[in-house]
Amino acid sequence: MLSVHTSPLAQPGAGDGGGMNVCVRSLASNLARAGVLCDVFTRADHAEQPPIVGVEPGFRVIHIAAGPRAPIPKLEVFDLVDQFADTALEFMTASDADYDLLHANYWISGAVGHRLKHDLDLPLAATFHTLDRVKAEAGAGDDPATRARVEAEVVSCSDLLIASTAEEQDQLEELYAAERERIEIVPPGVDHRIFFPGEQAMARRELGLAPDDRVVLFAGRIQPLKGVDLAVRCLAELRADASLFVVGGPSGPDGDAELVRVRALVEDLGLEERVRFVAPQPHERLAVFYRAADACIVPSRAESFGLVALEAAACATPVVAADVGGLRSLIDHGGTGFLVRGREPADYAAPLDALLGDPARAMEMGRNAMARSARYTWSIAAARLRRLYGDIATRSPLPCQ
Repeated sequence: MLSVHTSPLAQPGAGDGGGMNVCVRSLASNLARAGVLCDVFTRADHAEQPPIVGVEPGFRVIHIAAGPRAPIPKLEVFDLVDQFADTALEFMTASDADYDLLHANYWISGAVGHRLKHDLDLPLAATFHTLDRVKAEAGAGDDPATRARVEAEVVSCSDLLIASTAEEQDQLEELYAAERERIEIVPPGVDHRIFFPGEQAMARRELGLAPDDRVVLFAGRIQPLKGVDLAVRCLAELRADASLFVVGGPSGPDGDAELVRVRALVEDLGLEERVRFVAPQPHERLAVFYRAADACIVPSRAESFGLVALEAAACATPVVAADVGGLRSLIDHGGTGFLVRGREPADYAAPLDALLGDPARAMEMGRNAMARSARYTWSIAAARLRRLYGDIATRSPLPCQ
């Protein structure tokens, strides 16, 4: 597996760490338990990192030297693609491991995978996690001149494309001219051993809250795409006297500026006593915040899947989310939560007030959400991938289209 710009060992919710980190680590772990040995190649970005970390039997993280052993902006990692590929190739050819295929995660990894596919004559699977042309339609594209072009090249070269939802499958076909027969849908999962319903009062005591406090949760990286500013403005519109937890840190080139802007917005709206900023938490620790909340708000401008929404659902917390991307596949509007089409604070305040003002309805929605979440597990996703890997590994790699 290739996860070039961010490590599966990195803290989700900080820097470039997010749902993709959780996906790569969870899939590698479950694949290893199913008998598929996985090495995850990632860029070494700290001086103290060992070259190889054995996470568990059959699952290793390989730190590849490329560029400075320090964090650098994500877009600058693309300039290191050739260096990363050269070093990874040296490791792979010298290793005792007999690699059967490559699985690239994100477009930068796809660029590395594209090279290694031809150097090693191995089949290539690719998961993009987000697509630049989709983000561009939402006004949040990264660098269309480079990223969208590279994504299109990786699409044309991949033997297998993994989409999280049917909508992403359509986007790959319509926006990138991908052949539909090479696209397979494999939804991410959730670890139900960590994310499960618990006693709300106990979770609130752990966070220093009173049992009757009303709490809305935003969990995710602080960047314009995720819409934390909309969550804050929504809080000001609520009829209910609720507080907002913002769990996560700045991410991307605009992350620090976005955090400053959101903090200023909180002050301008007089919400200093009602908004609590919490540093990124260990992944399993997020379950406490989900259980403590009356509702989880996910106001993203674009979302290929929406792992936060799924984790909240598994904890029986209803979700109020943007009616975009993968969130549509996770939320049954009016049954397990609410989907919101507009971008005005009042559009989100109305369903949140409905949940905060009717605890019995919120509890019923939470139970429905938990039941729906049961169809998503990492073991199911890994089993599906294992079968797909087996299929492409027995064929000669496809030429670039």
